Amino acid sequence: MASKAPPRIFSPARRIAARRRAIGLQQRPDAPRYLHEDMVEDIVERLSFLRFEPKRALVIGDWTGELARALQGQGVEVTEAEPAEGFDEESPYPFEGFDLIASLGTLDTVNDLPGALVHIRKALAPGGMMIASFLSIGSLPVLRDVMLAADGDRPAARIHPMIDVRAGGQLLQRTLFADPVIDHRPLRVGFRSLARLVGDIRAQAAGAVLADAAPSLGKAGLARAHESFLAAGEDGRTVETFEIITLSGWKK
Repeated sequence: MASKAPPRIFSPARRIAARRRAIGLQQRPDAPRYLHEDMVEDIVERLSFLRFEPKRALVIGDWTGELARALQGQGVEVTEAEPAEGFDEESPYPFEGFDLIASLGTLDTVNDLPGALVHIRKALAPGGMMIASFLSIGSLPVLRDVMLAADGDRPAARIHPMIDVRAGGQLLQRTLFADPVIDHRPLRVGFRSLARLVGDIRAQAAGAVLADAAPSLGKAGLARAHESFLAAGEDGRTVETFEIITLSGWKK
């Protein structure tokens, strides 16, 4: 019997377009990079703590190149892949035999997350390790409330669904990763305006890429959104939370 196709939650075309836009925005000298910087720092610290020294690594989704440079500085042979440039995480990889595969900020917008994890595991060499970080449930609570206030009596899906720690653990077990570790951490950032928050989200490819796009807010809805955002803050500054989940496991 053929396996059931995964639900179509995200639009691959919108996903690619969002990442291409973010890569373009990242060329600006003042581009926000704190989500990727946090993920890169965490991965480097994990490898150091584990005293794991991979010889070959695949880095997925890091348009800054920071992780690749850090690994290359340790003598690691690094291959880089970016979904915006045609790398399909939901298909078998065209390469394999990696001691480390690190995925940054991409797996939260694939329709077949279990399948994507299976492809990662197959591309690992025996004894290889996967580390995948992305935004999880608990992210953007202020923006969620702001959008609800803006939509009024007709709320629309404007932020995509996200997984939690429990679901992450179940996914690693289901995809046969050994010694799985799942954790999460909050990253809190203050904003003076809703426009700056939305701009940071877009510049880091963290926005919704749902298959069914929500309708535009309109002038009245946008006014309610700005009012709600300012009301959520104090002294002209509103703090938003980005919850980063990290899944890691080994191929035995």
